[in-house]
Amino acid sequence: MTVIRCINELLWGYPILVILMGTHLYFTIRLKFIQKKVFHGIRLSVGKEKKTELGDSSKKGFSSFSALMTTLAATIGTGNIVGMSTAVALGGPGAVFWCWMTGILGMSTSYAECWLCHRYRFMLKNGTITGGPMYIFTNALHKPGLGILYGTGIVAVSFFVGCTIQSNSIALTSKSSFHISPEISGILCVLITALALIGGCQIIGRICSVLVPFMGIFYLICCFLLLYLMRDSIGSALHLILASAFSRESLTGGILGGGIASTLRYGIARGLFTNEAGMGSAGIAAAHASTEDSDRQALVSMTGVFWDTVVMCGITGLVIVAGFVEAPERILGCSAGELTLLAFSRLPYGGQLLSLALILFALSTIIGWFFLGEQAFTFLSKNETHLMIYKCAYLILLFLGAIASIEAVWELTDFVNLFLLLPNIYLLWRLRKQIPS
Repeated sequence: MTVIRCINELLWGYPILVILMGTHLYFTIRLKFIQKKVFHGIRLSVGKEKKTELGDSSKKGFSSFSALMTTLAATIGTGNIVGMSTAVALGGPGAVFWCWMTGILGMSTSYAECWLCHRYRFMLKNGTITGGPMYIFTNALHKPGLGILYGTGIVAVSFFVGCTIQSNSIALTSKSSFHISPEISGILCVLITALALIGGCQIIGRICSVLVPFMGIFYLICCFLLLYLMRDSIGSALHLILASAFSRESLTGGILGGGIASTLRYGIARGLFTNEAGMGSAGIAAAHASTEDSDRQALVSMTGVFWDTVVMCGITGLVIVAGFVEAPERILGCSAGELTLLAFSRLPYGGQLLSLALILFALSTIIGWFFLGEQAFTFLSKNETHLMIYKCAYLILLFLGAIASIEAVWELTDFVNLFLLLPNIYLLWRLRKQIPS
């Protein structure tokens, strides 16, 4: 663990930030600021799709909307709430600005990886559509070793990020807010997830298509109510965010302190790591879309970064900073992860509402990451018995995560993420000229 922690501290600082931001900037320029089409992509995501030429196999894929919602299920999570709290606390209000900028630029990389995954998707013997970076490594770049490395990384992250960490968050939140024991929370997580597992790809898509919009709208309504209550502080909050983004010295001091170095680091890091642009995971869901138009699906999938980072993280950050502007003395004694909870305390039953949002976010991440892990495991092994073992292991880890202490899992997760990020960035640069600009 000491060695892994040292590697994480070395790479998950400025080296990874430079690599990802450089990739985002390159594809933003090469694709002629594809971000300008984000609202067209939103319209496509909810619009009626044309008939495909895939025959009956299209019935085994996702609609574009379901593919987008499955991606968002995996990416929108507790990091959007707690993560923004720590980013603002450690990097200052300017971290919100750099998180916004990272989300805007990251849409171009998301477009590129989703276009490639949809273009090089693969059809299994049973007619099911599948795909992802692991198939591109094997079938397009003829590097099966990298495909196995990436697929193994997805499975491992599904166990860590999508499983144990999320069920642990649900158990802790349920115990503190609703006095539900961790054992009961773990059993409920297992039962709900098992229903999704039994239904397969189609049921997962339908669950995500209902759960993700519901939880997103529910959380945003709470945030807009808070902003209405703090409407007199919004202008000052926006000014503070912009001023702090380029300030060499702390403008606020205390828990919200930090110069431009920490502001850049925490703002960019939160945006990069919450939307997973550059990790390739969004491309797995995009490959399952039944549409044949790669350009169309890439536009739709690109909007996931917009919703996750520009909207969800941005609104959360604005709520936190507006709350600070309105009553700066209230942050005294708060930990870095409690600023969102502090802001929600303005609402009646605000703590319970935020806890419910956290539980919904974590539950969607569990379902979304199971789907991604299942697709990667199917790539690694076509044996149905092995796949059943994976499903059982996922459910067991869900329960264990709810009742165990899993601090070390966070370090392991950051380490395993390197085996997704670095190969996927290599893939994007190798095939960058194939993506139409």
